[in-house]
Amino acid sequence: MVGVYRKRLSEIPSEPTLRRAAAYVRMSTDHQKYSTDNQMDAIRGHAAKNGIEIVRVYADEGKSGMRAKGRDAFLTMIHTIVDGKADFDLIVAYDHSRWGRFQRDHEAAYYAYLCLDAGVEVHFCAGGFPNEMGPLAELMWTISSMQARNYSRDLSGKVWLGQCRLIRMGYRQGGSPGYGLRRMLLAENGTRKFELKPGERKSLQTDRVILTPGPASEVRRVRWIYDQFTRRGQSEAAIARTLNEKGILTDLGRAWTSGTVHQVLTNEKYIGNNVYNRTSGKLTAKRRANDPDEWVRADGAFTAIVSPDVFLNAQRIVEERNRQYSDTEMLERLAHLFRKHGVLSGIIIDEADGIPSASAYQSRFGSLIRAYELIGFQPERDYRYIEINRALRALHRETVSDTIESLRAQGSSVTRNPITDLLRINDEFTASIVIARCRETGAGMRRWKIRLDASLGPDITLAVRMNGANDAPLDYYFLPRNEVTSHRLGLSEENGFMLDAYRYDNLDEFLALSRRSRISELAPW
Repeated sequence: MVGVYRKRLSEIPSEPTLRRAAAYVRMSTDHQKYSTDNQMDAIRGHAAKNGIEIVRVYADEGKSGMRAKGRDAFLTMIHTIVDGKADFDLIVAYDHSRWGRFQRDHEAAYYAYLCLDAGVEVHFCAGGFPNEMGPLAELMWTISSMQARNYSRDLSGKVWLGQCRLIRMGYRQGGSPGYGLRRMLLAENGTRKFELKPGERKSLQTDRVILTPGPASEVRRVRWIYDQFTRRGQSEAAIARTLNEKGILTDLGRAWTSGTVHQVLTNEKYIGNNVYNRTSGKLTAKRRANDPDEWVRADGAFTAIVSPDVFLNAQRIVEERNRQYSDTEMLERLAHLFRKHGVLSGIIIDEADGIPSASAYQSRFGSLIRAYELIGFQPERDYRYIEINRALRALHRETVSDTIESLRAQGSSVTRNPITDLLRINDEFTASIVIARCRETGAGMRRWKIRLDASLGPDITLAVRMNGANDAPLDYYFLPRNEVTSHRLGLSEENGFMLDAYRYDNLDEFLALSRRSRISELAPW
């Protein structure tokens, strides 16, 4: 077949091989200019033009870029790459700022080089950033890091100045109103709209919030607290006991303690003053207590429910009580309390009469532990933790088994992963059970840390919060996956509506959630 040319198979051009890539997207708030959806649109367009196939998406929504901590998707991506488990050789992000606005020099480049060392490149589809590592790219990393850091600092400064301006105008900037007070929403023209309930927030940016006196019964009790303290000479602990005996709860629905009484006695909002910046910790810096001359304030911003004279008298008593003791006298009283109880804690100190508060010991000696050392008290917390941890491991096994038994008893199907203890219920959702041990701070406050296994990705984490003795459950938190994005969650006694909305006293609600219903029961018509 002369004149007929047939190309050999090897000469026939083949389809180009697409590079496998992971997309990384991030936004700090829901109001950012470039949402994760917009970022993905740009990344897909970049991928289509450059022969890239997006095989994985790592998304951090509502996460600050100032540090890697707390950005679960970012850290999971980095760990997957460093461990050699990545099924891609390229990461594509929208621009350098989405990678991070790190506050430490070279931190952004550090994570990029971890990826590069494992054979995974980092590309950006916007900003004119070179996609090949070299001297120019290194220079660009440094410049971009400085720009991102300065942007965060400038933005933080502008926000802080804006908050200070609003404080001086007499508007409230977040936080619980406190017992005897309520939050009142104001329109832009200053007219009152309505009272905000616990957990509610203003929806319009132009609205403002002020504090206003609460129910008359609460206002009377606040004044009674000041009267008992200033005229009757009652301690915070004695006042708390009286309130609890009468069945009166705090604004958060909890029993009174000497600490909560002390807060009422020392907060200037009860005389109508709006005070801000008592503590600060901008960006990634540690929080610190500020000197009074650094406070931002607006005196007389709210309606007072306690007279300034009575308030100042209370402050003089508090100051004199803590100042009248020398270091030796404070330690002698602490030693006497130790001999009486055989053990010490912040709660024991605050509940005792005739002795400075736990915070006074912290301020005078640097920490409660240091004060303990000076009187020869050595807390045995490390030894007790060994026994507590052993008991909690046994409790976890029992809780998982009991939960499975209860679910099956009501007709739900349950399978249990023998290695991870992950439960699959009704072949519809997964659940993980964790035990949160109660820890006591140096000031006697109770805290819980919940460790969440992001690698399992349960739809619901059932967190069992233990009581102060760690010998029985206190309550339960049912945490849905889309609401909890951190590996660790810290809880205190009160955590605000956004978290405490998931708190329950028992497992009944969880069982009800897992109970299957007949269609006729759901739709009787």
